[in-house]
Amino acid sequence: MSQSTAPALPVTFRPGRTRAVLLTVGAAMFAVITAVALMLERLSPGERVSFVFTAALLTGVLVLLSRPKVVADDEGVTVVNITRTRRLAWAEILKVNLRPGDPWVFLDLSDGTSMPALGIQPGIAKESAIRDARALRALADQHGTGAEAA
Repeated sequence: MSQSTAPALPVTFRPGRTRAVLLTVGAAMFAVITAVALMLERLSPGERVSFVFTAALLTGVLVLLSRPKVVADDEGVTVVNITRTRRLAWAEILKVNLRPGDPWVFLDLSDGTSMPALGIQPGIAKESAIRDARALRALADQHGTGAEAA
């Protein structure tokens, strides 16, 4: 991919459809479980609270699952996964990989490790993920050492 196809910085990549589904399901689930807790007359106040707490806990898990994103700017890339965030300089990213069957993009790093970037995942938007992976690859080639390492 040529440098001319790299998007303008800053740019954020995130699985939009997956995020929308997770947040919508989380909100609906919370509302339904809370409504059930309030409608069941035989529940004690403590049981009602436990229903709402469980709904909040399950919704929280779905919110965490919707958190991943990859933010690229002039200085480098910030990878936000489910529970961790890592800042990488462009020079640290040697290669951006999204092979057939991969659940998300993997970044080959200059320290010899590979890091998952869950913000770009084929899931329910395969074409968008491929486009985003190519754009991030072009940015890494343009700003980092990716072209030199190949």
